[in-house]
Amino acid sequence: MNKAELAAEIAARTNTTKKSVEEMLAAFTDCVTEVVAKGDRVTLVGFGTFLRRDRQARETNNPQKPGEKIKVPAKKVPAFQPGKEFKDTVDKK
Repeated sequence: MNKAELAAEIAARTNTTKKSVEEMLAAFTDCVTEVVAKGDRVTLVGFGTFLRRDRQARETNNPQKPGEKIKVPAKKVPAFQPGKEFKDTVDKK
């Protein structure tokens, strides 16, 4: 399911226009992106938590030149931790 299909499904379930749902989804994704980029978490109880994780710098093999080592710099990456209800629903418990 892509963003447009999700918007159509939500619009049908809430008896709202697809256009307004698309605007709400855009606002939601913008808000979550900004909050996580600052280093804070967004928690939706039962669904999950959006957060930022720090990856440490490391050294690894160069795939283009076997045997040569390259340094991978540290960086910040987005992450999602699914909530218990979400995991249980997916696992059909």
